Amino acid sequence: MRYVAPSEEVRDTFHQGTNRRAYEMLGAHPCREDSQEKWHFCVWAPHAKHVALVGDFNRWDSNHTPMQKQHDGTWEIRVPREELWCNLPEDGLPSYKYAVWGMDDVCRMKADPFAFFTELRPHNASLLYDLEGYAWGDGEWMGKRSTLNPYQSPVNIYEVHIGSWKRREDGEYLTYLEFARQLVPYVKEMGYTHIELMPVMEHPLDKSWGYQVTGFYSATSRYGTPKELMGLIDACHQADIGVILDWVPGHFPRDEVGLYKFDGTHLFNHPNPLRGEIPQWGTQLFDFARGEVCSFLLSSACFWLEWFHADGLRVDAVSSILFYDFCKDPGKFLPNPFGGRENLDGIAFLRRLNETVYHDFHGLMMIAEESTAYPMVTAPTYIGGLGFGFKWNMGWMNDILSYVKLDPVYRKYHHNKVTFGLFYAFSENYVLPFSHDEVVHGKHSMLDKHPGDLWQKFAGLRALYGFTMAHPGKKLLFMGGEFGHFIEWKDDDQLDWFLLVYERHPLVQACVKALNHFYRSTPAFYEVDNSWNGFEWITANDSDNSVLVFLRTDLKGRAILCAVNFTPVFHPIYRIGLPMGGKLREVLNTDRAEFGGSNQYNAYELTAIKGDFNGFPFWTEVCIPPLSCVYFTYDKLLPPRKPKARFVRLASGFSVRRRKRPRKW
Repeated sequence: MRYVAPSEEVRDTFHQGTNRRAYEMLGAHPCREDSQEKWHFCVWAPHAKHVALVGDFNRWDSNHTPMQKQHDGTWEIRVPREELWCNLPEDGLPSYKYAVWGMDDVCRMKADPFAFFTELRPHNASLLYDLEGYAWGDGEWMGKRSTLNPYQSPVNIYEVHIGSWKRREDGEYLTYLEFARQLVPYVKEMGYTHIELMPVMEHPLDKSWGYQVTGFYSATSRYGTPKELMGLIDACHQADIGVILDWVPGHFPRDEVGLYKFDGTHLFNHPNPLRGEIPQWGTQLFDFARGEVCSFLLSSACFWLEWFHADGLRVDAVSSILFYDFCKDPGKFLPNPFGGRENLDGIAFLRRLNETVYHDFHGLMMIAEESTAYPMVTAPTYIGGLGFGFKWNMGWMNDILSYVKLDPVYRKYHHNKVTFGLFYAFSENYVLPFSHDEVVHGKHSMLDKHPGDLWQKFAGLRALYGFTMAHPGKKLLFMGGEFGHFIEWKDDDQLDWFLLVYERHPLVQACVKALNHFYRSTPAFYEVDNSWNGFEWITANDSDNSVLVFLRTDLKGRAILCAVNFTPVFHPIYRIGLPMGGKLREVLNTDRAEFGGSNQYNAYELTAIKGDFNGFPFWTEVCIPPLSCVYFTYDKLLPPRKPKARFVRLASGFSVRRRKRPRKW
């Protein structure tokens, strides 16, 4: 990425908070000056007394390469390329930092906030890296994506942590490209539409999983180079798999090399700890009242979308941006000018972020991980919403997981936990998340959340996945959940793939695969996710049996009937009402033997019989196996249409009505 000197107007947009390409102005870029190849360095440190460029090239001597302060608080210098590259190994890259003398007369060695690459931990210097030159092969994908309507398309996300999905035989991490060679065929075979990568931005501590970022523009060197990450995303696109990146704009760690006290002041966070810190996480909150901070983060989001072709961002901890009192004790926050807890500057930033992304990039998904009841998260900004495309449905997730943990004997007393979600299911555009957060810190794995013996655990898990796939909302499942990982996720080792040599685990994996492919091929499960037009309760209140029955319908009126039994009691004959006559045929059953079930199923086509039942004019009887989810196609017998009348003008001048022949169905 060659350096082009910014105009005064561009500089102003950086300070005003509206510059979405600040990484072109700041950071390190190759340039040409007086017929000589150089690198241009620029860093924003308005309160610094002195800044120098240091690195291997000048033996880290802070007196050797002083930078010049510009009128807008940035510091700049140009250094010849041959000087920077001297005495390096053949495959090495020059490392550098900024020596920043702050207002407090302390000299701090700071990494470049706009660096594109960083040394492998435990080292933390920035590396000179030119992003240009990667030959993308995903033109067909990008063309299709530009016309995609994700709201009416299947979205089924496989959440992955690169460092612990699989590892080499010696226990070392897979590189981005090694990961791609193994992951892409697996995701393709399993039928997922997208992967979501936990943060790939540079971070100092493995245990943070990437959520304490020091390099907001730097692909982590744990798994290779930035262009190798491009290769991973490219490989996914060529296999028709979308890639969503986790992105963390709410906070940053206190590491000395990072943004904390960058120029001796609280440059990126508010100086008052009641507003600038989040004690529970031990991190600093960004100050969205500063235009430069907004430009820094806005540009970071657009950087990953533009240069890495990401298909969306899952924005972490949105609540920490919306509210000053997030994760704080009562009274331990500084309110806004009106006395409220809302972060008005943070709200304005999120709106600007989403307006910019959706204007400049088409077919993307901006997904909010927002854990409160803040309204209109996915509503357009012009009517007062935040402008996100989707929101994680944390309320539904908490309810359903607390429900399946119960012994089936007691589930009838908590039946509202599986039905209450429909009261608000269409208030936002939701993603139903079973994420990494739900399988750590004593919460048990997805399989081990279920009570009972092994048969009941696996059957309950299959029923839960079947219910989730049919429920309104897009889908997300964390790695390992698809084959019944038995213990909680451990970030310091690979998944327990050896479980697939045992009988039950490959069978639940086969069930998830079948559900995924059924979802992708069934418009009734994804075309109308945001209104009652796509959902109808058939049996909602049978709490005694813990049975749910409902219809999902696509834009053309084609329907799938879903029946779920959350107890180990077998219902060989279960009567349900139907809105109209027609035929039902079982098409997927999580209790089939091929999935490890008891193999109870509806072997024959079922007919709707005229007669009132449960408020419906028709009824039929279905078999619902224990701890299962069953899908039926529902070929409705539509009532005949009344023939339309035509008026025909006669020679006399009068008109008469002529009826069409009745249409055959």
